[in-house]
Formats: sequence, C-alpha cells, structure tokens
Amino acid sequence: MVGPLLREDRDGIATVTLASPATLNALSSDMLAALSATFGRIAADPGIRVVILAAEGKAFSAGHDLREMQGFRTAPDGGKAQFQALFDRCADVMQEISALPQPVIARVQGVATAAGCQLAASCDLIVASETARFGVNGINLGLFCSTPAVALSRRVAPGAAFELLTTGDFLSAARAQALGLVTRLAPPDRLPDVARQLAESIAAKDPAAIRLGKRAFQAQLGQPLPDAYRLAGAIMVENVLLSDTARGIQAFLDRP
Repeated sequence: MVGPLLREDRDGIATVTLASPATLNALSSDMLAALSATFGRIAADPGIRVVILAAEGKAFSAGHDLREMQGFRTAPDGGKAQFQALFDRCADVMQEISALPQPVIARVQGVATAAGCQLAASCDLIVASETARFGVNGINLGLFCSTPAVALSRRVAPGAAFELLTTGDFLSAARAQALGLVTRLAPPDRLPDVARQLAESIAAKDPAAIRLGKRAFQAQLGQPLPDAYRLAGAIMVENVLLSDTARGIQAFLDRP
C-alpha cells in the first residue's frame, strides 16, 4: 500500500486501487503524490503489461479535495500559489498516465466527477458499471472545470463536452458509452471480471508492440494529418524491425 492506494500485481496486470472511500477518493495532494509515485514504479517495471485503475467505495473519485482547497485561502496570496501547484500536480499525473508504456484501464464503479472524471478520461480505456455516472460539475459551485475539460474534450465531441461543462449535468454510463467516453459496460457485480478480461486480452499480445503502439497512438493525437502519419510511420518502422514481429509475420505466412 502506498498512502491512500492499494496495488496488486497478478499475471502481468497491476491493479491500482484508490483506497480512500471516506473522502470519495478525492484527488488530494497526498492522493496525487501516491498516484505519481506508483505510476513511476509501474513505468519502470517490464513485468507489467496492463494497468487497471480502480476505486473502493461508492465513488470512483469525486474530484479535488474541496476541504483542502478551501484551506489554501488562508495563505497571504489567497491560496494562488497552492492552487497553481495543485492543478499543476494534477495535470502532471494525468500526463503520466498517457506517458505510461502500459495501457491503462479505468474501472469505474460509481460516480466520477470533476477531476475524478478527468482521471478516468485520462486513461486509455474505461470499463464502467451500468450504474456509474460521469460529470464535470464544478460549474454548480461556480468553478468551471477547465482542466478536466482537457481530458474530456479529447474523448468526446467538443460540443458534448462543453454542454456537460456548462450545465453541470451527469452522464449515465450508457450515455457515456454512446458518446465514446466509456469503452465497455458491465453489470455492477460483473465489473471486476469484465475489466480483468479486457486487461488479459491486451496482456496476451506482444508487449513490445503494445508499448510502441500506445506511444504512436498518443503521439499522433491532435497532430495535423502529415505530422500524424510521420510520427506513426516512424514508430511502425521501429515495431516492424523487432525480431518477434518478424517471427510473427513469418509464422502467419507459413500457415498451411
């Protein structure tokens, strides 16, 4: 256990669990530090092929720790420096997920709101309970979720993201899947099994190809078309030159 996190490794799959249900798994400074440290260790572990990011309790994550944030206001600058440091740390953690060589699956069992929605949307894939809900609801408190918008607008159409950001409404799991935010849905009692099955399917593939593929996928996102093809093409050359790839292609050609 690292701070408010649990980690279990089995068969090349690391399950990292937010373990602070009393705070609805709020992304406090301590939680963000624990996530960053854990992701750093996983990134350097060649035995881990896939990561599942899960949570205990009724919420996946309710976002930033509002009590901690309000405490910042007692500083001489009104909390400006602490707020900036918190949002910078959060942004760093989200980018660490994208930079991880392993695919990351968010296993969302309950509400994922504000920075909690940002955390789920920053993962490569989302498997959600049919009863899960997603929202970027800061506007209901007078705080537009500008940083969660970065992750959300890269997963769903900009208009759909902006509607959620300006209304503060929740998305049902089914609607989140229809918009492309959620990859797979599962009955609540089957959620761990469905997420595990997806992780095992990915873990069974060539790990070097998966790592290169994630790097290519992340690199080309948002790039102009020529740049996207240039980046992806260079990484695909790196992939096709691997000895395991050469053997895999030859085995396919040699099939009767």
